[in-house]
Order: sequence, then C-alpha cells, then structure tokens
Amino acid sequence: MKKVIIIGGGAAGYFTAINAKEKNPDLDITILEKGNDVLQKVKISGGGRCNVTHACFEPKELVKFYPRGEKELLGPFHQFMTGDTFEWFDDRGVPLKIEGDNRVFPEANTSQAIIDCFQKAVDNLGIKVLTNHGVNAVYQQDHKWVVNTKVQDFKADQLVIAAGSSKKVWELCATLDHTIIEPVPSLFTFNINDKRLTDLLGISVPNATVSILGTKLEASGPLLITHWGMSGPAILKLSAFGARILADQNYQYNIEVNWLSRPTDKIVNVLLNLKKKEPRKTVALKSPFTEISKRLWERFVTFSGIQATQNWADLNSRQLEDLAHQLTKGNYNANGRTTFKDEFVTAGGVDLKEINFKRFESKQHKNLFFVGEVLNIDAVTGGFNFQNAWTGGYLCANALAEK
Repeated sequence: MKKVIIIGGGAAGYFTAINAKEKNPDLDITILEKGNDVLQKVKISGGGRCNVTHACFEPKELVKFYPRGEKELLGPFHQFMTGDTFEWFDDRGVPLKIEGDNRVFPEANTSQAIIDCFQKAVDNLGIKVLTNHGVNAVYQQDHKWVVNTKVQDFKADQLVIAAGSSKKVWELCATLDHTIIEPVPSLFTFNINDKRLTDLLGISVPNATVSILGTKLEASGPLLITHWGMSGPAILKLSAFGARILADQNYQYNIEVNWLSRPTDKIVNVLLNLKKKEPRKTVALKSPFTEISKRLWERFVTFSGIQATQNWADLNSRQLEDLAHQLTKGNYNANGRTTFKDEFVTAGGVDLKEINFKRFESKQHKNLFFVGEVLNIDAVTGGFNFQNAWTGGYLCANALAEK
C-alpha cells in the first residue's frame, strides 16, 4: 500500500487528500497539521462565509487575476476550472451561489458547510488527520520520505507540502534543494494621511481608477476611505500587482486617483455646463455626480479654492480646472501599509520554475509535490487563491493516485 503524507491541514491539503483517495482507495493518506485546528483559513475567509471561487469561466481570463502564477496556471486551469469547482461541491451536497460581484459562496452562507463537507469526506475515506504535528525536518532515506515531527517520525512514498505561506515551511523547502522567492505582503491597504480624507471614514465610490506614479501600475474598481487611508478592491488589486515594487520602495510612493474613472476634459465639460445651466446654485451644496457623496464633493470643492457660498456663475476657469483635477487627477502620498491579519496573503514562496505544473510535482525530486500558497502564486481578492488550491490539489491528486 502506497503511503502519502500531506503537510498542512488547510484547503489545499484536504482537497488533495480527498481527491487522491477517491481516485485510488488503496492509498494510505495522512494529513499532518501543526496547529490545534484544521481548515482555519477556510473558516475565516469571506467574513466567515468562505469565498470558494470566482465566477470567471475562461482560463485565459481567470489567469489575469494572478500577479504571480498567471503563465503557470493556464494549463492547469484547462484541467480543473471554476466550473469544475461548482460541480465538485454540488456533487457532495454543497451547492454554490454567485453574488453580484462574481464572488462565489456556499448557498448555506457559512464556511462551516465547506468544513463539514471536507471533514465528512475525510472520515468516510479513512484519511488520517493528525493535529499538533508540526514538522521539524524532511529528508529522503532508502527512496522514502522521512517526515520528522515533535511527536513521531513518519515514512512515506510520496510527500505533499501544502502548508501555506509560513517561514518555517519555506525553510523546510529550502532544505529540499528548492529556491524560495523572498516573501513580501501582497494584499494591503494604503496608509494615506491627507486632509482631503480626514473624517470621511466609510465613504466609498463605485469605480475609481488608481495609478501608482512613476510605474505602469493601474487598477479600477470600488474605492473605500478608511481611518488610515484607502482600501477597497481597486487598492487591494493594486497592492497585489505592485507587491514587489512597493516593497522595494519601502511603501513610500505617490498615487493618482480618478474618482470617476472618466477623462478630465469630459469632467471639465460637465462643470462648464453646470455653470451655464445652474449659475445661481451654490457649488458646494450638491454633488452633480451620483458616484460622489455630498461630503466628499464638499471636500473637493474646498480644496479647489472655492468658497462655501460661491455660485457656479462665480467660478473662474482656474477653479473649474482645479475641481476637475481633484476629481480625476487627485495626487496622494502613501506612507506605509495596513495588512489584514486574518486573511494575510504573501507574494513569495517556492520558485515556480522548479515545478512541473502538469502534476504540481517538484522537478528536483520525484514524489515531492507542492500545492497552494506554499508556491510563489498569489491572487487578488475574490476567491482566486482558493481556486489555485482546488486546481493544484486536483492535479496533484491525479499524480498521487497513479498505480
């Protein structure tokens, strides 16, 4: 009987184990988890609802959400895609639903539905799960893998490392002749101390375009003002794609915000029309753009040198241009970052050049596999990191199950 050890009791580890055992019931599979509990990231993901995947059904489109891993995941996504994820969970009594922003959650609206599904499968299939089994060392002996934990040693024919982004695990991978790309934070909000944003906590716009000055980095989407600066999908996407560049700049950089995602000249025309049509109306009183709240509009008006009592007729061309610039070319200085402790994602991990992505197997060692965030693959928010875990786990399971 072929023995398989999987290091890591998270999404990738469980998915790999379940699929491998279903395909080849003769496998003897053990999952080793260092903590007291398994599937912790699944539990807290999506605010406790588990953002299982994303409703993007074209591999060529899906890979664009991965700042690292885009090229490597194209082939695997043709083998196991988001549609396969829907089917997999549906077959096991966990139907999924698509929400307005294309994020996908269990219909039950709780991550416990996913945890219960995995736990039931593991129990039914006879897969052993051992908690409090932190791994200290891994080495080869007589063509077997020896896994040393603080509790006991294990021997396996095949070894899967699915332990996420942990410094200790990466050090372990380095002892197995693998290159580790230095990890840096990937998803974070921008710390911005700017009087234009003071006391506007919680105000958002539905579609801003944000660019990092001096780079080609740009992203669009909802933007949220927080008490430390800016967040929301547009910012998080930018932080993911700019993870390495921003780390190199020690998180000191300038951004330009187009709050309306419309060209400056078009906004100038809108303002000129208001000057003609509503000359006697007070500029600060009402935002002419439904996307911009009254309080945010008032702030832009003030910082364009327009008095609180001024009418549209009173504005000179300089004030109109300044207002258009505040709306479409606002320059803000970012100084530092704030990361989400619970859903912390890193850019970094095992070098992708050293992996055979048809099997998620090491090119350095036969029968050594890597799945999930231990690899130098990461994505923007929206269920993409889980899809990487499901796809990698499925292809790895196919390789493990070979007789």
